[in-house]
Amino acid sequence: MNDRYQSPLSERYASREMQYIFSPDMKFKTWRKLWIALAETEKELGLPITDEQIEELKAHAEDINYEVAKEREKVVRHDVMSHVYAYGVQCPKAKGIIHLGATSCYVGDNTDIIVMAEALKLVKKKLINVIAELARFADTYKAQPTLAFTHFQPAQPTTVGKRATLWMQEFMMDLEDLTYVQGSLKLLGSKGTTGTQASFLELFDGDQETIDKIDPMIAQKMGFEACYPVSGQTYSRKVDTRVLNVLAGIAASAHKFSNDIRLLQHLKEVEEPFEKTQIGSSAMAYKRNPMRSERIASLSRFVICDALNPAITSAAQWFERTLDDSANKRLSVPEGFLAVDGILDLMLNVVDGLVVYPKVIEKHLLAELPFMATENIMMDAVKAGGDRQELHERIRELSMEAGRNVKVEGKENNLLELIAADPAFNLTLEELQKAMDPARYVGRAPRQVEVFLRENVAPLLENYKDLLGMKAEIHV
Repeated sequence: MNDRYQSPLSERYASREMQYIFSPDMKFKTWRKLWIALAETEKELGLPITDEQIEELKAHAEDINYEVAKEREKVVRHDVMSHVYAYGVQCPKAKGIIHLGATSCYVGDNTDIIVMAEALKLVKKKLINVIAELARFADTYKAQPTLAFTHFQPAQPTTVGKRATLWMQEFMMDLEDLTYVQGSLKLLGSKGTTGTQASFLELFDGDQETIDKIDPMIAQKMGFEACYPVSGQTYSRKVDTRVLNVLAGIAASAHKFSNDIRLLQHLKEVEEPFEKTQIGSSAMAYKRNPMRSERIASLSRFVICDALNPAITSAAQWFERTLDDSANKRLSVPEGFLAVDGILDLMLNVVDGLVVYPKVIEKHLLAELPFMATENIMMDAVKAGGDRQELHERIRELSMEAGRNVKVEGKENNLLELIAADPAFNLTLEELQKAMDPARYVGRAPRQVEVFLRENVAPLLENYKDLLGMKAEIHV
């Protein structure tokens, strides 16, 4: 296998569970389950199909004779008919009723929907666990003051936990979208070559009421509530667009999180997990690069771009069907899911192991806090008998001087010392330093975290408590 291309999605990033969902076994075993469901439905609706034929099909639902199918495909150049043939070799009594009245999309498209539905279940489970880990982190650091940034310039302080709620809220939006799309998925059913079910008019002698029962019965047997009411040969490729847009939304949220972590790691305030034997750089042995967050960003960009594939494919379909969707779907849909699976495993791993450095956070905050505390200082000076307008101008001038000391001279921020030395303020350095408690400047951030976790996150996690407790395994 080392002499041919291997997908990094399977070799490095995606879990075995997600890989199975898009495996040949999952695909072709689902084909056979669909053929059984079709045969059972046709039998129950009156076609001359025997219990013995159904039991023969069921007996070979799992043991797929791949070599027979591969050899047959070399001859007929048609994957569905090759597997119909291979199934028939194993089931000689049922051979004549396999795929009766159906077209290739009966197994192909219904299986695609079933596979996407299963993959969405796994994505949902991991997404909920990411939210749970972020909730734990937010609660732990809900009151830890930290410098906030707008435009990546120092701004009014927030808390580490409040910042985590911003990440969490976006993932919760993604969960809402996922749940909606997941609940909207329907099977194609069995609608024939152009979606008219013409073949069933022949099979059931024009009995319209009986034919109306086929799709609902197939859906029920395959665990779905319904089939799409109308179709061409395929289900609308708009469905793939909706699914991949959900994945792209998750990727966008993960990318935003990873950007923030990478910037925080540069500031030495927060670090992603770094193992004892991990190497950060082949040349610079001291380095601790945020490689997992970088990988989240990298895979996320792939998924965001990948979402264009089904959108363009949906737009480009002609009339009842063209086959220019097939090769693209074989790549874009599985790889989108495999990449998001890898992203969410990385998210679980990173959030679970985030390291926070309060002393560094405090150092950065205190270096900027004098500027942010000037309004409070000015009010204290007014209470001590000062003139508000004069004090405002003096603070502006002293702030410029302190800023120049920091930026031009490379000195520490000495704004407090400058204010204490100015008789207009009538405040001592000790009095000014008492105003430097960071907790005074975080507003309602701790309270906002508490309320958000209690009223928004806790009910969600309680609703999905059976899915909680996942731990991610990172391969590289």
